[in-house]
Amino acid sequence: MTERFIVSGGVRLKGTITPAGNKNAALPIVAATLMADGPCEVVNVPRIKDVAGLLELLAYLGARYEWTGPNTVVIDSSNVSPQKLDPHLCGELRASILLAGPMLARFGQVILPPPGGDVIGRRRLDTHFLALQSLGAEVTLGADYKIEARELAGGEIFLDEPSVTATENALMAAVMSRGRTVLRNAAAEPHVQDLTRALRAMGARIAGAGTGTLTVEGVQQLDGARLEVGPDHVEIGSFIGLAAVTEGEIAIAGVRREDLQSILLTFDRLGVRPRFDGDHLVVDAAQERRIRPDYGGHVPKIEDGPWPAFPADLTSIAVVVATQCDGMVLIFEKMFESRLFFVDKLVGLGARLVLCDPHRVVISGPSQLHGGVVQSPDIRAGMAMLLAALAADGDSVIYNIGQIDRGYERIDERLRDLGAQIERVTGSS
Repeated sequence: MTERFIVSGGVRLKGTITPAGNKNAALPIVAATLMADGPCEVVNVPRIKDVAGLLELLAYLGARYEWTGPNTVVIDSSNVSPQKLDPHLCGELRASILLAGPMLARFGQVILPPPGGDVIGRRRLDTHFLALQSLGAEVTLGADYKIEARELAGGEIFLDEPSVTATENALMAAVMSRGRTVLRNAAAEPHVQDLTRALRAMGARIAGAGTGTLTVEGVQQLDGARLEVGPDHVEIGSFIGLAAVTEGEIAIAGVRREDLQSILLTFDRLGVRPRFDGDHLVVDAAQERRIRPDYGGHVPKIEDGPWPAFPADLTSIAVVVATQCDGMVLIFEKMFESRLFFVDKLVGLGARLVLCDPHRVVISGPSQLHGGVVQSPDIRAGMAMLLAALAADGDSVIYNIGQIDRGYERIDERLRDLGAQIERVTGSS
């Protein structure tokens, strides 16, 4: 059955919305519960497809889990056994790679079928394997990835790129390795910091969270604990963009200021300037929406990068917001060579832009968008297409919305609470 969104655009959204838990923190934290000697209660977990898929992978290995609240899950991995992971589940889920570190730490081996996930460009696994080899693992590549270690021993690891998931895998393997591990060129995103806090709650000894160097003193056992997922800064950025393109007034509740500095700096360049009100971030309706040129009148550039730079996952949102702002901007997506390919769909809705190459797009705004029929190619581009549809004049149909559901919890219901005219339709088209 085909599931799609029917969206009527042109409505100014208004109200308060609470960001879900960070998807990219929930996934490694759920994976880390494989190492716990007792049940773990994980709170503020987004109820999205990727989390559901990872929980099913844990259940396949013998773990038991129970949702004890709307966003709280208790996971008991006491009876997990080492076996090849389910290839079908792995093929649908990029996050299956996050089980490599915990399985290796607990059982000394893991057989991992190739992970799936978004088609946004080449997503190399070399950094994961090289990091685990630095701890004493042997990696055999074939139809599956077989990783084994008689004993993991701490050491010096320098990641060849500050990969988020490779940092998380290396960190989870290191916390139960013998001796000290120093992990350099590590990712420092908010979700990596959330994982570090969760592992500490379980008994791990980690220093340097939020920096590019993590120092780990290995322990023999991790205990069950209460683990918390922080607010999703990417979802917060999406809601800022949502308010901007609909000329709405939205208060985003329960934000962490320290997670938003580069995001707010980038929106400021587009003439969108939210304000803090306690732990709320308020986007007022009267936004300038004028792109600020560089000194000398030069065309400005927005570019992503590893934390604390502007998050790559918000590049698609920035593109749509820029179409509704006065001026010209170059957006440079450095990290994934296929992420910007969705912009041809925006051209079909009336956006004025030029895709220069797989990494760069020039946008000239503002453009009056009109409704149309589009596909959601990946999680973030899908949310960007939803923003465009809500800003457009007329009705739009968005197909392949399962991609959006992978990263945004009940997004249609939550946006209706702000006044959005959006309907989820199931059935033949």
